[in-house]
Amino acid sequence: MKVTDFKDSVTPAGEFPEDIKWIDVREAPFSVHGVFYDESIKKFARLPRDVASATSSNVNYLSLFTAGGRIRFRTDSRYVGIYAVMTDGESKTTCQMDHGLDLSHYDEHFGRETYAYSFVPPSKLKDGFSAGFYTDGKMKDYVLHLPTNGEVHELYVGLKADTDVLSATPYKHQKPVVYYGSSITQGACASRPANIYEAIVSRRLDTDFIDLGFGGSCLGESAIVNYMATLDASVFVCDYDHNAPNAEYLERTHPVIYRTLRAANPTLPIVFISAPNIMPDYTWHIPRREVIRRTYEDAIASGDDNVYFIDGETFFDIPDRDMCTVDSCHPNDLGMYLIANKVTEVLGGILNGENA
Repeated sequence: MKVTDFKDSVTPAGEFPEDIKWIDVREAPFSVHGVFYDESIKKFARLPRDVASATSSNVNYLSLFTAGGRIRFRTDSRYVGIYAVMTDGESKTTCQMDHGLDLSHYDEHFGRETYAYSFVPPSKLKDGFSAGFYTDGKMKDYVLHLPTNGEVHELYVGLKADTDVLSATPYKHQKPVVYYGSSITQGACASRPANIYEAIVSRRLDTDFIDLGFGGSCLGESAIVNYMATLDASVFVCDYDHNAPNAEYLERTHPVIYRTLRAANPTLPIVFISAPNIMPDYTWHIPRREVIRRTYEDAIASGDDNVYFIDGETFFDIPDRDMCTVDSCHPNDLGMYLIANKVTEVLGGILNGENA
């Protein structure tokens, strides 16, 4: 489709190249992944409002953070810009951990999706912000990664009017991997959205995904567990550990997640992950890890051969493991990369049928 075929959706203020048309990303041939546009609140979201509010006030709030959200398209435009409305029109300071949006593209030299550009919002926003960069003008797939720690109310992509925009090449694995967990799963301290471990795994395995990570708020509540059981997933990754207040709480809730998912999805591969602990108290996590391991072992003992366990203790298997987090808990980019290495091994086997 020619970009000139689109009606102008918006014209943001600022200096831009001539003949740029701004297109709402909700329009085809753009495709939205990992989030959906909630018409009732005019924002992108990760959970339906009824599910989010029934889970907890924190999840209700954090479900509007667009962690794992992506916009995919294909173009030969020599310029790619974005205009993002991220506030309700009142000036506010952006989240300290909000590193904005970033763009990946398929790079022929490397034969894979690689980093292209970052769109970083100013420290204070009013209505939104816009930015752009010049490309080599070759027809290629682009992936726009949405903020991990911020809301997006409206989003437009700016392209040269005399170029084509097409649907992106479909994912090899179009049914998404669903991840559930804490701020680690949400990707809180990755330097940019494309560096959360799920996005790294997605690029390596060419698979769609949904990030249901909620910082400080992953507690295995029945409302969200029952909702996740309804999702049409290729794999479910249960990265639930850190937010449980203690091992006893985890023991009450962790097996329930498994049983609920398995009852609704008899053949769904389920991966259990324990936390990648390097905290000064090196023993506090051991009882929790054993709870998670028991869920896995009990499932195996019951005859379920479609469950997997990844010991978080193995994630940071380098001599300088203390360099993998920002605070001995939240992974930085190095930590995300190392987590992705282990998760890719397991999910690659599942998705490519090697574990059958």
